[in-house]
Formats: sequence, C-alpha cells, structure tokens
Amino acid sequence: MVEIRLTNTRTRKKEVFEPLDAGNIRLYLCGPTVYDRAHLGNARPVLVFDVLVRLLHHVYGADRVTYVRNFTDVDDKINARAAETGRPIREITEETIQWYHDDMDALGALRPDHEPRATDYIVQMIAMIQKLIESGHAYAAEGHVLFDVRSYPDYGKLSGRSVDDMIAGARVEVAPFKRDPMDFVLWKPSSDDLPGWDSLWGRGRPGWHIECSAMSEALLGPSFDIHGGGIDLQFPHHENEIAQSCCAHPKADFARFWLHNEMLQVEGKKMSKSLGNFFTVRDLLDRGVPGEVIRFVFFQTHYRKPMDWTEEKREAAVQRLNKWATLKRNSLSDSERSFDGSMVDETVLEALGEDLNTPAVLTRLFSMEREIMSSTKQDTEIALSFFDTLQFLGFADLDTQRLYRERAVRKAIDTTAMIEALLAARTDARKARDFARADAIRDGFAAAGVEVKDTPQGAEWSLAPGFDAARLAELARMQGS
Repeated sequence: MVEIRLTNTRTRKKEVFEPLDAGNIRLYLCGPTVYDRAHLGNARPVLVFDVLVRLLHHVYGADRVTYVRNFTDVDDKINARAAETGRPIREITEETIQWYHDDMDALGALRPDHEPRATDYIVQMIAMIQKLIESGHAYAAEGHVLFDVRSYPDYGKLSGRSVDDMIAGARVEVAPFKRDPMDFVLWKPSSDDLPGWDSLWGRGRPGWHIECSAMSEALLGPSFDIHGGGIDLQFPHHENEIAQSCCAHPKADFARFWLHNEMLQVEGKKMSKSLGNFFTVRDLLDRGVPGEVIRFVFFQTHYRKPMDWTEEKREAAVQRLNKWATLKRNSLSDSERSFDGSMVDETVLEALGEDLNTPAVLTRLFSMEREIMSSTKQDTEIALSFFDTLQFLGFADLDTQRLYRERAVRKAIDTTAMIEALLAARTDARKARDFARADAIRDGFAAAGVEVKDTPQGAEWSLAPGFDAARLAELARMQGS
C-alpha cells in the first residue's frame, strides 16, 4: 500500500496519513457561496481535493471514502444579488449551483458524495448554537448570538496568532453588543425582506462559520480525517470552525488534518477586476480552452505554492496533451479502449502520496512518454500503464484540438439559435405593440455586440469584434428565449 504523507496546516508538519477508520475515510472541503460564477482561483481547491480523493479511492477503495463539499446558499452576497436583479433567491442559487457543476465537471473533477446546502441544515445549526450557549462558549445579545473567543484557549493555533495580535493587526467588526472585538456571529436577526428562520433568539439566519461545523458534524461526525480549502479561509473561517466545533464537542478532534492550497495569480499579478486579468472558469471554457488544459496547468504547480496562470503554460499544455493523443493512437491497437485503474504507475502513486506532488507526477509522465516513443510495438506494458495512469489522474480526453473545434461549433450553433430566437421575440413584441420589449432586445443586442440590420427580406445580423457571449446569454435568459 502506498504511504500517504500530507502537510498538516494545524501542526505545520508533513505527517503520515493514518485514517481514524480505514473503512470510513471522511473529507470535507469548503464549497462556494452560490451567487456568481466560480473564478479560476475557486477551482484550485476543487482540483487539489479531486486528486486527493482519487488517490484515497485507489489506496482504500471508493466505497470506503466519503467526500463532502458544501454550498453556502444563505449569505448577504446572495441577498444583495437578489435585490439588485429582482430575482428570487432560490432561482439565483439553483442557477449558480448548476453553473458550478457544469464548470467543475468540465475540469474533470469528481462530484462529492454529499453536497449539502446550508438552508437544509438550519435545525442542526440552531442546535449547535444552543449547545454553545449552554456550555458558556456563546452568548445572546440584541437578537444576535456570538461566540466567546476568549472561552476557547486554543483559538488562533491554526493560523499561529494570539487573539491580542489578531485584534492589533486585523479589521474587526465594531458592535456595541460584543463582549470582545474578536467575538464572531453565530446567528443574526433578519428583517422581513430577508431570509430568516424562527429560533429562541428571534427570527434570523446563521452566520457563515457555523454552517460548515453543523454540516460536517451531520454528515461526517464530530471527528473526521481531513478538512481543507484555500489559504484565504485559514483565518477567520477555519479558525472559527475549529473553535465552535471543539467547544460543542470537547471530546472530539473535529478535523485531524488540515490542507490549504496557496493563491493563484495571472501572468505574475494578483487576479483582480481592476487589473483586467480577472476571469472565471466559464470565461476560459467559452474561449475554447478545454478543461483538460486547465487541469494540466494546475498540475504544474504544487498546491502549497502560489500558482501563476500564463498563456505560455496554457499553450504548452495544449501541445503536450495533443502529443499524448497522437501517442495514444500510435501506441495502442485500440485507441478507444477503456482502463480500470489496475495498471496505474507506482511512481506516480508514490509522488501523489508525497503530499500530492503533481509536478513530480508530470515529470514521471514525461519519462514514460519518452519510453513509449522509443518502442516500435503497440500495447506495451509501459503504454498501457501510461494511459491507465492518465485516466486515473482525470485526463479523460487528450485531443484538445478536437475539443477546440467541437466547442467552437457548439458555441456557433448556440449563438445562432439564441440570436434567431431573440429576433423572433422582437418581431412578436412589435406585432403586439410591446415596443418596450422590442427596444430592450435591440439595446441588449447592441450591448452584447450583435449588429442587426432590418431589410425588406428580414433582419440580418453579424457579430461585432467586441461580441460578448455572456451578455447575449443573459439577454436570452431575461427574454425567456
């Protein structure tokens, strides 16, 4: 059996992973707040855990691993998006969850075993909050319930800071009902126009941190094996999770291992809208970048190192995957054959076992590639192992040029269908003398970069250089086309 060693953020050491129960290995990854598209940085923890789960499946068996990733579907950002657009909250969250699934599926990420939504676990959150109050670790004040940070002596150990240092170096919410500036909200009141649930402290909604504690306990128990997320969640989110979970269950360990991935940059700079280098996973997919290419670029950097997305890396990934597609056609008698994971390369498994060392995995794959190319025979053991290993690693489709072409065709078909449907809707609106709707479609076309010219033979259209597919899709959605 491959020995798995992981860097435990909690102890700041690389430790041998020994599950609490080898027949029931449990992992929890903090998922998205569902109000908008996932940006490229959001994909990094998903792919880190995807690699980890694939390794655990291989070593222990898929039926012995339980992987949970949540959806935060009650949050002030969601409320703000609903107020801004006039759309129901449930409609926004359902749409965003579907977007998330589509995007992560495109990257080859396995779906978790459970994807709990916060709104389905309000009862469990209220019960945990009440337990914290009864044990003296939380208090109610002016419709709020707050966690008493000073009541938990180990607060700050995950991030390596004392409470006093945190107060001195951080911005904390000033509120007259707080006993200590670092105390954080477990429950807060809701006005009539906001989502809310009845509780002993009045109608309200949960704070962000209590969600993951309640959902992980419900699905994995008070003690489980691995918890993770981006390094930006280490404080305060994960620090607060530990505090409230350990105080609610003082005899449990909560998560034994903590994994945190580093942040992502674009062309050497922090990704931000102000710099014009901010993009979502969907932006890349819509530009024709296959998910396998994105996955390959992520593999080039160890998860604990800052990652830099560059066009040079993207192009190198395209070339390498296409080379492997050609190699597959030439080195196998049946290039469409499926693999079952029985021939995964041991060196690759050892590299993954050494703290998910994906750069070392690629080094080994390059070595295997050279060995296959030096052979004149098909179906050699090294070739079969190579492609079994690639499938195990989540590279289901290697021919990126074909994927580029197929996506370009699909995109063109989708664009044509949307435009034709919107033109038909505009015609219907004109006939019904609904000029406001007709003008809205006209203005929407202009904003999306679709140039429309009305002629005696009918409307003719073309795409301007600045065509924006996302804006066209939003127009189609708003118009019901």
